[in-house]
Amino acid sequence: MRSQKISFDNNEGKKLSGIIDFPLIGQPKCYAIFAHCFTCSKNLKAVDNIAAALTQTGIAVLRFDFTGLGQSEGDFEETNFSSNLSDLKDAYDFLSKNFQPPKIMIGHSLGGAAVLHVSSKLQEVQAVVTIGAPADPEHVKRLFKDSQQSIEDAGVAEVNIGGRPFKIKKQLLDDLSEKNSKEVIHELDRALLILHSPQDNIVGIENAAEIYDAAMHPKSFISLDGADHLMSDIGDSEYVGSIISPWAKRYVDFDEEQNLAPEGEVWTRLSGNDFVTEITAGQHQLIADEPEGSGGTDLGPSPYGYLLSALGACTAMTLRMYANYKKLKLEEVEVRLTHDKIHVEDGEQSESAKGKIDQIKRIIHLEGDLTADERKRLVEIAEKCPVHKTLEGKPEIITEEAS
Repeated sequence: MRSQKISFDNNEGKKLSGIIDFPLIGQPKCYAIFAHCFTCSKNLKAVDNIAAALTQTGIAVLRFDFTGLGQSEGDFEETNFSSNLSDLKDAYDFLSKNFQPPKIMIGHSLGGAAVLHVSSKLQEVQAVVTIGAPADPEHVKRLFKDSQQSIEDAGVAEVNIGGRPFKIKKQLLDDLSEKNSKEVIHELDRALLILHSPQDNIVGIENAAEIYDAAMHPKSFISLDGADHLMSDIGDSEYVGSIISPWAKRYVDFDEEQNLAPEGEVWTRLSGNDFVTEITAGQHQLIADEPEGSGGTDLGPSPYGYLLSALGACTAMTLRMYANYKKLKLEEVEVRLTHDKIHVEDGEQSESAKGKIDQIKRIIHLEGDLTADERKRLVEIAEKCPVHKTLEGKPEIITEEAS
């Protein structure tokens, strides 16, 4: 994904820091806003993983630090749940004015409660997603229950949340208690996806049940079995990211033509220091990576994996076309491929004689009522696969720097 740092003013004149993550190619199909958890920031790794997964399906994501958190201005102790809602409205207005109104609101933990409370007031929003969200924002009080009496008595107290000190004022407790969540959720009038882990020991799974019961249809629930509250396992946040777009597609007006590579072109982009590379081929978004043993994270096939995939797919398609033309009883084609670097035999004269050459081994398995001659001919036809011919023909590759 490609990212752009942005900032915008909230209604108190404080500058809030944010990032918009964009799809690899063209304009986004739609925009989403991600609201992070209580005392978290936009840079939480799980948020990054979810945003990356969404951009791969053409959705741009704005994530920002609430007032007093991360790189945003203001004092956290002066904020409350209402100020978070106000910040979300300001983020919505910023996107609407400078890009497009967001159609999806996503919130994690207290951010999930916030998007439930604010989304019905945001005209263009069509879908809402909560991740490990409390059914009532008052649930946050449990994070500092040992200090609650001190806050009540003195009006303010320093509490430890996630290993960091924060000053909490009584006005936050009062504000959290004033919200009627069940009524707000019942009147949401947006498609709702609830994601929650049964093993969440910060916000219990019963919260998901309460949200689901209070909401009107369309509503969906997906269990994040085995995940902790912060989705510290990379696989959990990637799973969440992979779910949201297919679900939202049913309820959100996506502009499907916005981020397609022109026919016949393949576009790739690699950002950051790892090997994860986004690929757009026509309307299809793919990922390439390297195996963990080669320094990658194995999020997708390697470049050679795609090369073998192209040859294997082309082989199978070529045999299908031939069998259809000749009316052969070919039921199934299975092609297995391997790629190795092998030493050139001693005495062989070639450009690569002093080193190694590439060897691709292709094993073809044919299913169907075929004669021995028909099977032999099909294997011969595999040699005429266009990708095969391209690889053997040593294609000319012209490399230029874009202007």
